[in-house]
Order: sequence, then structure tokens, then C-alpha cells
Amino acid sequence: MTARLTLINRDYTRLWFGQAVSSVGDAVFSTTLVLWVATVLGEGQSWAPVAVSGILMASSVAVLVIGPLAGVFVDRWDKRGTLLRTEVVRGALVAVLTAVSFLPADALPAGVWLALVYATVLLLHAAGQFFSPARFAILADLVTGEADRARAAGIGQATGETAWIIGPPIAAPLLFTAGLQWALLFNGLTYAVSYVAIRSIEVPPAVAAARGPAGRRRDGLRREFTDGLRFFTRSRFLVALLLLAVIGQFGVGALSTLNVFFTTDNLHADAHLYGYIGMAMGVGGITGALCGGRVVQWFGARRTTWISLLVSGVLLVAYSRQTGFLGGVALLFVFTVPLTVLNTAMAPLLLAAAPPDYRGRVMAVFYPVTKLASMLSAVLSGWLAGSVLRDVSGSFGGIRFGPLDTILAVSGVIVLLSGVFAWVALPVAAADGGTAADAPAPGNEDADVVAHADGAEFPARVVHRSDDLRGSDERGSTE
Repeated sequence: MTARLTLINRDYTRLWFGQAVSSVGDAVFSTTLVLWVATVLGEGQSWAPVAVSGILMASSVAVLVIGPLAGVFVDRWDKRGTLLRTEVVRGALVAVLTAVSFLPADALPAGVWLALVYATVLLLHAAGQFFSPARFAILADLVTGEADRARAAGIGQATGETAWIIGPPIAAPLLFTAGLQWALLFNGLTYAVSYVAIRSIEVPPAVAAARGPAGRRRDGLRREFTDGLRFFTRSRFLVALLLLAVIGQFGVGALSTLNVFFTTDNLHADAHLYGYIGMAMGVGGITGALCGGRVVQWFGARRTTWISLLVSGVLLVAYSRQTGFLGGVALLFVFTVPLTVLNTAMAPLLLAAAPPDYRGRVMAVFYPVTKLASMLSAVLSGWLAGSVLRDVSGSFGGIRFGPLDTILAVSGVIVLLSGVFAWVALPVAAADGGTAADAPAPGNEDADVVAHADGAEFPARVVHRSDDLRGSDERGSTE
């Protein structure tokens, strides 16, 4: 595998290969379950849309409930071992559902089927809450340097975006020609491939020794969880990054909720053309992810963060004013590029700001909070469009506006303002955009320096206080 293709280094290439295969499996699995519940189990039933939404709710519950606590255990356990055990658990869960799926759909009541599906999705995503922080932590050990870490994040995002272009077209014919069980079996096999790839990774000996059982004192679960929260909240740098991610989610979340209606009402396109909107965003995401590492190398991670937010905000406002389908597709593609570059830039900042013993808990705070912000944004934008602003219509300065474009324009302004906040809150260090965190080292709140994963020490500085925006597929695409 690595003899022909090496990305950054051999071990990262193996980690990436496991992600690439398993991400396609995730896309096939998710699409298959939604299609099966909507078109087979719930065919002709009024409760089908609610049943489908239950799948999404099950995954969200796992993130919000299990995610914050999982970080404590990830910081305690060996990271490579955690990844391997998680793949075994998830493979076993899918295997059980696959075995049951060989029964005809009418062999069990619909409620029993839904309970099995929801329980499997919930447990899979619960296990994913251990996988994602562990992968984040081990990535810092395998890849050092801001530019290479940004490049790794970009490659990971491009892989995830590609998986969601490849996976759904595979899922539909596999479900309707071969059956549910074969689509599930495909996903189970990807866990096996991911397990083999992770098992072949060699963690640097110095890192493995530092992470051994005697590496640090273990307190009770509540104490360690509290310590993680205290460390996060005392870091002005981490708090600033989280605020940026949350603001960005509120600004961009409206797009995912309202875009299908914006396409038909404002862009005057038929609903069957909506797929091209998703394709434009997917291609834009791949482009931005692949370019992100180079952009960070040129401008530094901090400068790239606020520039990406400013550009994304302007482009989202411009998109909200579109009235033609081709112009909308083109602008949406361009908008997605800096948005993905933003994710790439934030990855090395997070990696540098989180000491090795706190990386699991840092991600266990960061991801659930941004996930919650995304959910609230989706609910809020839908409520505004469907009730409060439903009858809004008029013109100002010769520019006509309605409820959908107004919400998207305001969202763009929010993203733009977050870029201004990032400009102030993430000043560029003297040494060209260094990724200094200002949090004191654990147990030494008065320290003037913070030791980072790559062994360097940066001055503890300044963020005068004042977030995949896609999130993570639960196999750890939050790079």
C-alpha cells in the first residue's frame, strides 16, 4: 500500500487508508438505512418521515450524551488500542444487525425493526465518540509541524467528501438489487479493513512510553472530567476557537436546512436538480481540502482562519442574492472552498493547543458543543422560515427580498462578523503564525509557557477573549 502511495509519512498513509475505506462504508450504511426505512419499512405510511428523523436523532443523542465523557477514557487509554477495540465493537454491532436483516421485512413488527435500527445507530455513534478523539490524538503523534498537520486535515476532509460522493450512488442499487443485508455486510467489512490498517501503524516509541500506565496519575472519572473542562475554559485560545466554530455553525447551519427550498423558490429550479447543489458543495469541499495545507503553509493557520471566515461570509451573502440556478451552483462551489480551508486551518491550532494528556477531553468538549450548535441552527432557521418570517417580502434600494434569502443573508453576515472576531482574537504570533496556545500547563496555572506535542515550547500568549464545520463522520474525520 505505502510502497506506491505515501501521504506525509508511512503510518499516516495507513491511518488514511483505513479512513478512506471506512468512510465509504459509513456513507453506504447511512444512506442504506434511510432508504430502507423510508421506502421499504415505512412504504406508504404517514410515520415514515418521523421514523427517518429518528435515525438522525439517535446519532445526535450519542454525540451529546456520550461524547463529553468519552474524552476522559480516551486520555486514560492507549490510543492505538482504543481505535482497535472500537473497530471490533462496531464491527460486531453491524454483524448482529446484518444477521437479523436476513429476515423478511414483515417477519417483525415495524416498531421492533425501528428499535433495532435506532439501537444500532446509537451504539455505533457512541463507540465513535471514543474513536474520533483517539484518532485526533494519534494524528498529533504521527504528524508534526503546522503545515503537515494542516495537510493531513485537508487530505482527511477530501477523503470524507469523496466518500459521500461515491457512497450514496453505491447504496441505492446495492439495497434494491441485492438487499439490505448485503449493504450492511459491506459496511461491516470496511470495519475489518480499518482494523487491519490501524493495527499496522507504529506509534513512536517515545510517545508510547510517555503514554504508558504510569504516564500520569489517574483520578476519578468526575475529577478528570472536571479537570478537562477547567483546562478548556481557562484557555482563552481554545475558548476563542470554540466560539468561532459555534458562530460559524449558526451562520452556515441555515444553509443545510433551507437550501432545498432556496433552490426551488429563489433559484427557480426543479427539485430534481437539487442533486447538483450537493455535488457542487462536494467538489468545492474536495478542492478546499486539498488546497488547505498549502494555504496554511503560505499564510499560517491563524491568518488562514480569519481570512476564510471573511471570504465565506461575503460569498454566502452573495449566494443569498442569486436568482438563477447556474449562478447559484457556481457561487455555492466557490463558497465551500474557503469553508473547507477553514476546517483545515483549525486542525493544527487545536492539535497544538491541547497537551497530549488532554487531547481526548478537548475534542470531547469541542465536537459535542459544535454539534449542538448545528442542531440548534437547523431548528432555528426552519422555525424562522416556516413561521416568523414566512410572509416577509419587499424591496429595499431596488433589491427584493423574501424569507429564505433574508435568513441566508443574515447567516452570511454572522459568518463575516465571526471572521472579524477571529482577526482580533487570533493574532498572528511573531514567528509567522505560530500556533501558540495561551492555556497554562495542566497543574501549573501560572506557567508562562505551554509544551506542545511536537516538543516545542511556545510563549503563552494572548487571545484577548473575547469550530468538520461539517463535523465528523464517526470514524474520526474530525482531523
